Amino acid sequence: MCGSASGILMAGEEVGDLFRGGRAYDVNVWSTAATRNSVASVANLPIDTPAGGHVRLGDVAQVEIAPASSVIYRENASRRIDVGANVDGRDMGAVAREVEAKLQEIDFPLGYHAELLGEYAERQAAQTRLLIFTIGAAIGVLLILLASFGSWRLAVLGFLTLPSALVGGLIAAYFTGGIISLGSLVGFLTIFGIAARNKIMLINHYQHLERHEDETFGPQLALRGAGERLSPILMTALATGLALVPLAWAGDLPGHEIEHPMAIVILGGLVTSTLLNLFVVPSLYLQFGKGSTQTAPEASIALTPHPTFGGD
Repeated sequence: MCGSASGILMAGEEVGDLFRGGRAYDVNVWSTAATRNSVASVANLPIDTPAGGHVRLGDVAQVEIAPASSVIYRENASRRIDVGANVDGRDMGAVAREVEAKLQEIDFPLGYHAELLGEYAERQAAQTRLLIFTIGAAIGVLLILLASFGSWRLAVLGFLTLPSALVGGLIAAYFTGGIISLGSLVGFLTIFGIAARNKIMLINHYQHLERHEDETFGPQLALRGAGERLSPILMTALATGLALVPLAWAGDLPGHEIEHPMAIVILGGLVTSTLLNLFVVPSLYLQFGKGSTQTAPEASIALTPHPTFGGD
């Protein structure tokens, strides 16, 4: 209850402390249950006057129901109050951006300001860290492709085709809500790595066939290499996909906020990455791979007879 004469009055007012056994206990004064039932009952409470009479509380104070903090939180030498809300049926990022826009329209009193914290702020920080790690991982993948293929042309071409493997993950995320969360980003990185691994395995096999099995560069090389690497590529996709089916099937149940979108993206990306490595990579190798395999020159030994001196 709020009164203009005496500040804030609660239904139970602390009037002192009681010390027993080294501990302090608050002493509160409460009115009867009938008096606390309504604002009008509180306004009719008799208040003692200095002259010895009584006056109604409502005659000397404005009695109304108003919010009051039971606990005052402090951070960085400033008082704060938390306003919490849950998001349901919408992307948290879109809701947070809308809240930020509304907060910009509010003219706060001097010394007051609003900060948007919670899961959204944590996710923004995690996405920033993930972006830094993604850039580092992309540079590492490019260097690994170069070391594996021994050709800048194949390495750069293979690196530029890797994002095509992510199309399936984007389609899967679109048809399951269209929300790209932190788990989805982890799924995209996983697909990126799987596609790079399968690409290295396939092109290295092409180079092995040319170097050590005397396979001529051409369509027959592409068909043979893809056929011999079909089982490992499909086994990778099937093993990974079957392990993620339970997470995708569980849906967005509590506790699956990270695993569910990650599983959806990986399952969709496995389809396009497998098709990319079995159909697109062989065609690109036939187009740009000629001359990338360097064979070591064969050593030759020339036998020259030594001149002889003297006669028979």
